[in-house]
Amino acid sequence: MITSKSTLPTVRKKIVIKLGGSTLEGLNKAFFSNFKNLQQEGFDIIITHGGGPAINRELEKQGITSPVLNGIRVTNEDAINIVQSTLIGKVNPALVGELNKAGIMAIGLNGFDGLLLQSEFLEKETYGYVGKVTAVNTQLLNRLCKQQIVPVIACIGATIDGQALNINGDTVASEVALAVEAESLLLVTDVSGIRIEGEYQDKATPALIDQWIEEGHIYGGMIPKVQGAVQVLDAGVPSVQIVDDRLTGTMIVPSSEKNVAVRS
Repeated sequence: MITSKSTLPTVRKKIVIKLGGSTLEGLNKAFFSNFKNLQQEGFDIIITHGGGPAINRELEKQGITSPVLNGIRVTNEDAINIVQSTLIGKVNPALVGELNKAGIMAIGLNGFDGLLLQSEFLEKETYGYVGKVTAVNTQLLNRLCKQQIVPVIACIGATIDGQALNINGDTVASEVALAVEAESLLLVTDVSGIRIEGEYQDKATPALIDQWIEEGHIYGGMIPKVQGAVQVLDAGVPSVQIVDDRLTGTMIVPSSEKNVAVRS
């Protein structure tokens, strides 16, 4: 049977928004209204989040050290328990509550829920209980989006035998965006994009990013952020941006694009 175009279901495009831990503690009504506007424009939203400041406070309270290496939190056995309980028990429900209060139907998830983020150790001898994503349950996410429910994913993965693993928030956002074939990935941080020698960049190419990393202009936690952005761009997600809470910042564009602008 031939189905006419008028009866075909409308395919809603997906946007993955990653909220950094420091950004989470300064969100306002205008910020949440941007989400509602995106939904009204026909986009399905998937949110992933970290929780660095909250985790740091709990680790300090317990006297547990968890240094950062190459932008990744080294997580020992004691630290993973703190990371898991903080993200799943405190940060995630607080964010879901704020979304629901703003009139956005949301549900909290983590890697254990429906095998959402199947994971394995990244490099246990170096990073401890830190993981990398091996599979994303896109069926679960698609079902929620179809019901106009925003999945809010804490960056905790789970191994096949049920071990919790701490996963870099930008890595989770990138893997989810790739898995659901998102139209756009927004990495929301507490700065207005990539800043080089005191100037924010409107656009950046993978070639420039490699150069800036080598020259030391991009360092620390920004390294996995930009590398994840480039990976997603290369894999075919049309738009990848590093933005502030106004959703303005630096767009990552292919290296072939010219006239990369600088925003003072």
